[in-house]
Amino acid sequence: METELKKYKRRLKYRKAVNFAVNSLTFIAALVAILPLFLIFYYTVSKGISRLNLEFFIEMPKPVGESGGGMANAIVGTLILVGIGGAIGLPVGIMSGVYLAEFGKNKFGQLLRFLTDVLSGVPSIVVGVVAYTLVVIPMKQFSALAGGVALAILMIPTITRTTEEMIKLVPHSYREAGLGLGIPKWKTSLFIILRTAWKGIATGVLLGLSRAAGETAPLLFTALGNRFWSTNVFEPIASLTVYIYDYARAPFEDWNAQAWTAALVLIILISLLSLTFKIITCSKYKTN
Repeated sequence: METELKKYKRRLKYRKAVNFAVNSLTFIAALVAILPLFLIFYYTVSKGISRLNLEFFIEMPKPVGESGGGMANAIVGTLILVGIGGAIGLPVGIMSGVYLAEFGKNKFGQLLRFLTDVLSGVPSIVVGVVAYTLVVIPMKQFSALAGGVALAILMIPTITRTTEEMIKLVPHSYREAGLGLGIPKWKTSLFIILRTAWKGIATGVLLGLSRAAGETAPLLFTALGNRFWSTNVFEPIASLTVYIYDYARAPFEDWNAQAWTAALVLIILISLLSLTFKIITCSKYKTN
């Protein structure tokens, strides 16, 4: 009896030791995963906080050689570009994801899924060239609309695949309940399944919008940039990412400092977007 008890205690100690070791490794791995985020945020704040003031948000860029000024046009331009991209990309991505999850068990669905995966790996500069060919050349000018189309193309793969996976996680009993009540399959998919999976889909939407907001290469071929105030979607428009690119490689210390501030503002905008989505999805989840 004592021998069995000793064996049991040794096995228990061994399991506790293994459990502690595995938990420690997972904790360390989590720290390593989030450490770059904190380092990027800390370095950006330390470099850009000095120029972060009201002037940066409400004033226009100063001419070359003059210090000060802001990027009001670029902040508004970024919001317009992401808004256009979202208006085009979100419906296409979400509906494509619904199709793949609910009706995509055929050869066309397999082809669409494969093409979506391929599109997610296409470099953003190639997407910019495609948008240039499809929109800029026919319109014969750079425009915010062309930039929005390029950003929408970048959003679609992420939103599509996330929507598909989130819908697949919805229990099959929900579909059976809807069909049992005589609801058509398409209504069940849109008004029951999609609504149930909305919280997870919102995460994919956020990822797509965040990626689009941080892109530079496609906008160089489409929206181009504008040092003046413009909200016309059929004309070139300013954006924070293009300003960061231009100011960071300029030989002026003031412009370099403003580039860091623009990067900080971009992080703040994406963080506010994430917080807004989190509040909306959590309140919707509690209401349901």
